[in-house]
Amino acid sequence: MNTPHTLKPTEQSLTPSSAAPTRRDWVIVVLLLVFFTLNFADKASLGFAASQIKADLGVGDAEYGLLSSGFFWLFAAGAVGIAALFRWINLLWAAPVLMLAWVTTMSPLTMETSFLVLFMSRMALGFFEGPAHALCQGIVALRFPPEKRALAGAIVNAGSSVGPLISAPILAWIIVKFHWHAAFLVLIAVGVVWMIVWWMTNRGQMQVLNSNLPAVERSRFEDEGGQADPNGDIKVPFYYYFRLGSFWGLGILSFGGYIITSSKTSWLPVFMHEGLGYSQELTGTLVTLPYAFAVVVLISSGALSGWLLKRGFTSKAARSYLTAGALIFAGISFIIFSSIESSMIQMIFVVAAFSINSVAFSIAFAGASDFLPAKQRVAFFGCIIGFYSIAGISAPYVIGLIVDSADTVEVGYALAFRVVGIAIIVCALIGGKLLDPEKARLTLLVATAEYNSRKDS
Repeated sequence: MNTPHTLKPTEQSLTPSSAAPTRRDWVIVVLLLVFFTLNFADKASLGFAASQIKADLGVGDAEYGLLSSGFFWLFAAGAVGIAALFRWINLLWAAPVLMLAWVTTMSPLTMETSFLVLFMSRMALGFFEGPAHALCQGIVALRFPPEKRALAGAIVNAGSSVGPLISAPILAWIIVKFHWHAAFLVLIAVGVVWMIVWWMTNRGQMQVLNSNLPAVERSRFEDEGGQADPNGDIKVPFYYYFRLGSFWGLGILSFGGYIITSSKTSWLPVFMHEGLGYSQELTGTLVTLPYAFAVVVLISSGALSGWLLKRGFTSKAARSYLTAGALIFAGISFIIFSSIESSMIQMIFVVAAFSINSVAFSIAFAGASDFLPAKQRVAFFGCIIGFYSIAGISAPYVIGLIVDSADTVEVGYALAFRVVGIAIIVCALIGGKLLDPEKARLTLLVATAEYNSRKDS
């Protein structure tokens, strides 16, 4: 096919969603897994260094909670603003550009710093990490058909668990052996290596950069028979999506999942060290358990969602109810472990509670892809991420306030995590009810007909 850039077929940046995924598609999934792994290692790094940071800066739990929430203050702005730009640039360029921004924002933390500099650095990092999930899910949705999309997305989102799983013992050792500044230096070095590998792997597909790319990308959805993007018949102004119950359902489910994510990255290592009394070195090992189990939960739930669709179950059952059920289980686990004494049973429920977070960001997001036109997915996901990032701003700070105001640290953590559990269950019930991909698609088709009729009249 000839375009203004005269790309050869092997150089075109995306694979048709209607075609079977190629080996290159799965290679890109692996690279995005590493991308997301570093994304969450960056997030979790502050939690691993919490004790040293509080001692170095002379701050308490409430101030640390505020510092942790700083990452999310501009997260929504980045998720919406930067993700909107992805409609006009090659998505394969966006990933290394974001990685370069992450590396740059972490560089001040490799030396002695102040609370303000650390806070501003985390805000800037949050801004540039905001669109990462939308970018990854956008690439997955473009390269994989619906029945493969949940599994591919789950593999990428496994980075949210693989990141801390791999980095926890390594960063904990570096922090204890050297200093928390050294941990950020290591993350920067790994980020630079990833950029080099990404460029070497995708340089043949990164020749298109400018605003003509969307036309090239959209043409890739046409198969040999001329069949377009399955949702290409939906053509409404973007603000129509905000009228959908499914928009708010996905947002609320993701909000519940992100309560777990932000609590895990900010407070789980501190809770194990200060609340349960484990040494910092042992905490670095124990904290990997929820992340390890989360990988199994995420990939198996992605495979289960695809299997349910193949067996004829509705998208609401395979996406919405599956996500809601997982979150309800997580919320109950929070309430249980915060209500019993320290024991092996308690640790089992700790692992269960903190292992469910990413299901909402793969299974439920795959449900949204079932009714979204390809060209609207990344911007839509960016808006959802902007919404659920509010959980990242509020949850770490609220937990810090509760712990700081309690008579003892143990009582504070117990109350804080009970509140977290109840909030997650409420989000699961409301979000699971509202997210309905089939209904959303029908609603958008009707809206398309009405919108076209008004334009013609």
